[in-house]
Amino acid sequence: MDSSSNEITLDFPHFFKVFKDGHVERYMVMDYVPAGVDQKTGVQFRDVMVSSDSDLKVRIFLPKLESSGQKLPVLVHYHGGGFCAGSSLDILTKKYLVSMVVQANVVAVSVDYRLAPEHPLPIGYDDSWAGLQWIASHSNGLGPDPWLNEHVDFGQVFLTGESAGANLAHYVAVQAGVIGLNGVKIKGVLIVHPFFGDKEEDKMYKYLSLSSSGRDDDPKLNPAADPNLSKMEGDRVLVCIAEKDWLRNRGIAYYEALVSCEFGGKVELFETKDEEHCFHLLTTNKESDVLIKKIVDFIIKE
Repeated sequence: MDSSSNEITLDFPHFFKVFKDGHVERYMVMDYVPAGVDQKTGVQFRDVMVSSDSDLKVRIFLPKLESSGQKLPVLVHYHGGGFCAGSSLDILTKKYLVSMVVQANVVAVSVDYRLAPEHPLPIGYDDSWAGLQWIASHSNGLGPDPWLNEHVDFGQVFLTGESAGANLAHYVAVQAGVIGLNGVKIKGVLIVHPFFGDKEEDKMYKYLSLSSSGRDDDPKLNPAADPNLSKMEGDRVLVCIAEKDWLRNRGIAYYEALVSCEFGGKVELFETKDEEHCFHLLTTNKESDVLIKKIVDFIIKE
């Protein structure tokens, strides 16, 4: 047997390791959940192909409706996982978005962007923007998916993500401001425990990317370096951080950059004490309940 298949050349703990023969093994592999109905809540969820060329998919979550013509806000979601792990189709995303759909009474759409390093960045960014554009194509009621045509109020669009997904949610909000997104009103952006790089993570990001320097001159890692930051779409932004998160300071820096630039929306910072990165997805306790309520209240606030 070729010993190179067992020789590790790069190791990014918690994320993935690379072997000499080129294959990648991930540390985080979540269970896949097939589309269907959540029996406890009645939330339906199904998968829709956005582009067969890129294999870009979304998973749409629809709550129980009071009437056939009911229109609801839409929560566009980008999952975390360091741009290299996780899925819109896994158990973690399903559990979280079913909760959001029920508590906030929204339609949720999670964009299943392609993962690095097999699909190097900025592919994940391009997929994230393409997913949002596809969602927006339903704003005239003539898009390819009947759930979005019939049940989404495109005057109430919210963007969200956790960790790397928060980075992607920020990116598409800026793209919406720079390029435009016809027929859609972005009411709010939820940035939860954002991954904008930090020391070792910057090295990993550089490995995952075709073009990034892995340093603060890259606006994808440091939004303060982005000349288009003030053009970001959204009436309101909520930045959530956790006291024991190793990325906490980057989240604070992001909040401060938004406050100090000419961004026209309201920006709020919310910190959870004595908790770690994305704890609310992995643990159910008093603190996770408070954070979830904060996120829900942000969505339903008039």
